[in-house]
Amino acid sequence: METYDWNSKLTYLKNTRDLYYNEDYVSFLVNTVWRIIKPVHIVDYGCGYGYLGLVLMPLLPEGSKYTGIDSGETLLAEARELFRLLPYESEFLEGDATEIELNDTYDIAICHAFLLHMSSPKTMLQKMMHSVKRGGKIICFEPHWISNMSSYSLNGENQSEIIRLGALQQLFESDMQRSGKDGNIGMKIPMFLGELGVKNIECRVSDKVNFLDSNMHHNDKQSLYQSLKEEGIAGNPGDRQQFIERLMTRGLTYNDALAQYEAELRFFKAFQMHSSLVYAPNMKITFGDIEC
Repeated sequence: METYDWNSKLTYLKNTRDLYYNEDYVSFLVNTVWRIIKPVHIVDYGCGYGYLGLVLMPLLPEGSKYTGIDSGETLLAEARELFRLLPYESEFLEGDATEIELNDTYDIAICHAFLLHMSSPKTMLQKMMHSVKRGGKIICFEPHWISNMSSYSLNGENQSEIIRLGALQQLFESDMQRSGKDGNIGMKIPMFLGELGVKNIECRVSDKVNFLDSNMHHNDKQSLYQSLKEEGIAGNPGDRQQFIERLMTRGLTYNDALAQYEAELRFFKAFQMHSSLVYAPNMKITFGDIEC
């Protein structure tokens, strides 16, 4: 059973999801790429408050159904309340998605920013596949942290002085080797699905680019700025010595950890609500067909 601590993250989840996708691009995927023209029953692993269902259900054919699975009682309570007011058939199952058995039940299995938290993501993908009927689909919306980190532009700052890509990639890789949990998993899912026998595998990238314009309307600017801060962008690195010690335990040298602290502190001080920032999360969307 995976450690679960997302019940307290409802505000964070609701404030950051709009950073990731344009609605018209998701509509393009549903109608043009996946060509979903008949009602489908979707199961969402690690559904949280039902975010992906709220995005997809208005775009799917009438009569489609949505089932969400999550371990978070608070998140599921919010999901049930949100869907209670909507004209979609839905149900929410409380339980550990790594243990629940739902064989050959659904047309499509989906997940969003879920597999990066799994210590055995291929095992979880297998479970998702087993929940889908023959002829169905698996669709995974997952991050690729290093391309995310390379996709900032803060007016007046050199990218290399606020985002140290080499050190970050080293941290991401050492964390994955230690725990099995991989923030770069978005680029690996196509290979995993191929190894598991999924057919017609494709991978897309979200076209969402967020622009915090120093000249935009105050309320819009404040809302986007707060969402970006909730996302962890330009966070306060905190106590210098503690920060350095944490990074050294994760595999960096003292000099690299110090340089990382200075870069994050510079970003923290430079990024204010009056700043101009362009940021693309680069979420990867991988999908394929279940033929057996």
